[in-house]
Formats: sequence, structure tokens, C-alpha cells
Amino acid sequence: MRQILTLFVLILLLTYSSNSNENLDLESLKQRVKHLFYHGYDSYMKHAYPHDELRPISCDGQDTWGSFSLSLIDSLDTLVVLGNHTEFQRGVNLILENVDTNRNVNISVFETNIRIVGGLLSAHLLAKRAGLAVEPGWPCHGKLLDLAERFASKLLHAFETPTGMPYGTINIGKGRVPRHETPISCVATVGTLILEFGTLSRLTGDPRYEEVAMKALRALWSHRSTIGLVGNHINVLTGAWVGREATLGTGVDSYFEYLLKGSILFRLPELDAMFREYREAITKYLRFGQWHVMASMDTGMVTSAVYQSLESFWPGVLAMTGNMQEAKELLISYHSVWKKFGFLPEMFDFTSGTPLRSRSIYPLRPEFIESIMHVYRATKDPYLLEMGVNILTSIERDAKTSCGFATIANVQTHTKQNRMESFFLSETVKYLYLLFDEDNFLHRNPLSASDSPPNGNEDDFCSQGSGYIFNSEAHPLDAGLIHCCSIQRLRESEVINSAESLSTSLGLKTDLGSLVNGSAITSSFQESILAEIDSTFKELLSPSMTWTGVKDGGNTNQNPIDDFLEQLWRIMSGDVLLSSSFKNNPSIPPDYVPPVMHRNSGQPLMTCPTVPFHVRLNSMRDMDYRNVK
Repeated sequence: MRQILTLFVLILLLTYSSNSNENLDLESLKQRVKHLFYHGYDSYMKHAYPHDELRPISCDGQDTWGSFSLSLIDSLDTLVVLGNHTEFQRGVNLILENVDTNRNVNISVFETNIRIVGGLLSAHLLAKRAGLAVEPGWPCHGKLLDLAERFASKLLHAFETPTGMPYGTINIGKGRVPRHETPISCVATVGTLILEFGTLSRLTGDPRYEEVAMKALRALWSHRSTIGLVGNHINVLTGAWVGREATLGTGVDSYFEYLLKGSILFRLPELDAMFREYREAITKYLRFGQWHVMASMDTGMVTSAVYQSLESFWPGVLAMTGNMQEAKELLISYHSVWKKFGFLPEMFDFTSGTPLRSRSIYPLRPEFIESIMHVYRATKDPYLLEMGVNILTSIERDAKTSCGFATIANVQTHTKQNRMESFFLSETVKYLYLLFDEDNFLHRNPLSASDSPPNGNEDDFCSQGSGYIFNSEAHPLDAGLIHCCSIQRLRESEVINSAESLSTSLGLKTDLGSLVNGSAITSSFQESILAEIDSTFKELLSPSMTWTGVKDGGNTNQNPIDDFLEQLWRIMSGDVLLSSSFKNNPSIPPDYVPPVMHRNSGQPLMTCPTVPFHVRLNSMRDMDYRNVK
């Protein structure tokens, strides 16, 4: 049976691939997608903001995930993708002025992480591109980054379990797990954190986020079955499996996605090794012809021959590993369901060819179009564009209301439900637009190893980035900027350590290390450091001598002690003040380099070169993972 299905799909592939779509007007399709977005976004801002979501039939709003203006946060980077920098800037200001992380409300760890933390991180990394005035030290500092960290810091309390796997809910205002909260979490909650938490650690220098995310991933890995599968729900206190059904869909899906993407974004071969082993088990036990089934995690026996729309992310992941044939086969199977009903039901029995009666809803999900976009970028198969046109047309025709786009309550009758989830604006529309926009900046190929830095300046790598990885909510994370901040944080650690030793040896009243660690390097911060150093030197000098400070012109009596103190002042200042305004101070020699910045080569490490994204990806593929535990 499997061989017959495989042969049938191969014939379809040859037929579809031969079709030409040269007559498709991509510019017109882009405009249709833009209209889709603005009809939904403008309606949300008019009728629903500051609530989380728009109700597109009653034309009002509702709070679903904590009342943090979720649809606006989720839409910020889509505005940048569409080129609307003015509205992006307005949206950022609204979020920074109005979002309160101290509200007494229970929130989902999973949804808050991928939608809010992910959305804020992406907006932060795109801020400079979108013309937002960024703070000194960006991308390693910034208000959006601070807000993302405030949310994530509250989520840390969910990880206080014996296994290191998090609870599913946290009270953000109280900063604790709600009383009587169930210890049962789905696998996706436990395993869908490394992209956002790893990014936070690399940007802020706080290792806790990446550490808890990695600990949770390792815990899940240690509880896999003897045949290499995981179930769908686990007790985070004991590690006992509660749901033992293995699946690519509900409750598990993004766990596998984050293993692969995390391995690429952070160059972690441990995660890639996990993904490879899972992929072998998935192929062996869950693949059935051109579909995937649900099966026992212990025996591999099939428990349900049902396709779940959430598993439509898998072809996109396969495309990232280079397996285009299997990815296209799966997409054709999914598309056959779309063409039959006009949408994808949440669950489809592929043995009877009908949706499950209780799961025939289509909530405007993005996973199908997400995979189409990724596979098209890799293959340029024109039939994939036709799939995108089918999706766009169905949504325009059957989901549109007077003030937005509604969930399809039943794919057979096309009746509507009064809800427009935030992921419609964040994911579905974004992936549709990226499918038709060949030249979008998110498609930009990373710089090759032979390319010269833009304008001959290696620092431009850090201002422009070098490749993107999408989180589970389609929020693009800039790999180059994240990498740059990792290097910058190492520099700052050296500076802090040096400043702390100087503080101790010279008896400064204020610990310079704590000042550096707690503040961004701004002009006001510089002044506070200069004032502290000046004050300290005044106390160190004998009453018969005068110290006016370098910024006041310094002591010009040519006293040897003055010369010594001035040089010492410069060294101390140089250790903590590395901004251009300090380096351009006329009292500092143009070629002066603080000793802490010297390396064996004698050259200061003042730039942040980025390892090209594709080079990192290729190096991952070339590594031997057989010895990774």
C-alpha cells in the first residue's frame, strides 16, 4: 500500500512541477496580501485595541492571553516586512507606554514566550532597519529588549521543578505558579523555548534563560522511549508520561522545530544530534505513505490514522535539512485536502477522506503556507505559488467579514466563528507575503566568506545582521545581531572585571563594576563615572595639590604626580568608557587604546565581525554527531 501511494505522489510531483506559472503577477499578489493584512490590522486597531484579539463578526475585542495587546505585538515585525515603518514606530510607542508586566493574571508559558517575548525580540532586532531611534549599545541594549526580558524573567519561576521542565502557567504579577496548577505540561511547552530564551541570554548576557531552556530540552531527551519517540504530555514534577501517544502535531510539533532551528541559530550540535535521532524515529514509526500517523511512543503501533493541520510545519523543517522530495510529497497531500474543502480542518481522517466531526475548524492557521514558502524558496517550483494563490483566494472569499477575517467553524459548511487569532497577522499573512515577495530583505542571502564588510567597516555586520531564523510565531530573529551581542557581552565582562579590580586597589567609593553592569553606556552614565573618578582622585591627593579633572583641562603645573594621576585617570576611564564620545574627547590622544582592549597582536578588539550564516550552517552539517550524548 505504501509503495502504491509513493508511486502515485511521484507521478503527481512530475505533473505539477511541469506546470508553468509565468503568467502569475507577483506584484498584484503582494498587493492582495497587503490588503488582507491591513483589513485585519486596521480593524483590530479601530475596534479591538488594546485587547488581545479582534472579534471580526461583532467588531469588538477580547482578551485571551493576558491582556497585553497581543495582536499589536504580534504584528510589529509584519509591519516591517511590509515596509510600513511609520506604523511600526507608532506601535512600538504604544506597547512601551501601555504594557504592564505586573498585572495579576495567569498566563500561558508557551503562548507568552512565542508570541510576546518572541515578538518583542524580533521588533527590537528590526528597530534600526525600521528607522526607530535606538539607544547607544543597540542591539545589546534597548527598551523593547528590556520589556521582553521583564516578561521572560517572570516565566523563569515556571522552571522551578525537580526535573527542570516548566509548568504550563504562571501568574505574571505574583511571579509564581498559580496554586493548584496542574503539573502536566505538553511537550511543546517544555521544548519550545530555546530560540527566545537563547536569544535573550546572548543579547543581555544573562545566562539563566538559555540554561533553563537547555535543561528542559535535556530532560525531555532523557525521557524519550527506547525506540526514540516522545509522548505528548508529561508530569514536570516526576518525569512520568501522562500522554504516551507520539505525534508530529498537537502538543508536540514545535519541539522538533526548535531542536533544528536552535542548533543552527546558536551553533549547538547537541540539539542537531537530538533532532537527527528523532527524525529517524519519526520516519520509521510515524510516516505512512504521504501522511503521518499517531502511534504509541513505546511500541510504534499506530493509534490513529489522522492528519493534523499543526503538523503541516514539517515540510518546512525538512526543507531546512535539504530533503525537498519528501517535503514536496507531503505538501501535495495537504493541498489535496485544501482543494477538497477550501481550508484545512484541524484533524482529517485520511483513510475515510473526511474531517473529524469535532475538529473540522480552521482557525486561519499558518503552518501550511509556512512550509510552502520555505520549500518554494529552496526549489522555486512554480506549483507552490499556485498553492499560495489557492490559500489567498479561499481566505479572501470565505473568511472575510466587514471588520476582519473570521475563523472557519466548519470547513465543510464554511460557517464562521467570531475570532481572529493574533497569529493570522503575525504568521499567515507574513508567510503569504514572503512567498510572493522575491526581494524581501528577509530573503537576503548571508554574506559569503569572501565578501568584504560593507563600506570596509566590520562594524556594519553588527548593524545589518546576516540571516534570519523564524520562531514558532513567525518572528524573525537576526542571527548576525545575536552573534554580535555575544561578543559584545564578553567585552563588557572583561571591562567589568577590570573596573572591579581597579575599584578595590584604588579604594574607589563606588564600585565601577556595578555601575557598568547596571547601566547602558550613555552620556549621562559617562558623566557619573567621570565624576566618581574625579571625586576619588581629589581625596587621594594631598591638601597642597589640586586636581581639576581632565574634562576641566587638567592640572597644567607639570607636576610628576599630576602626570601620573592623569595617565591613571585615562586608564581607568578607558576601561569603562568605550563609546565614540569618549574616544573623541580632545583631552585623550587620538591613538589611545585602553589596556584592557589590547590583545597579543597589539591591535584593539573594537569591531564585531560576524561568522556568515551559511558558513555556520554548513559547518553544522559537516560535523560528526555520533559521539554527542
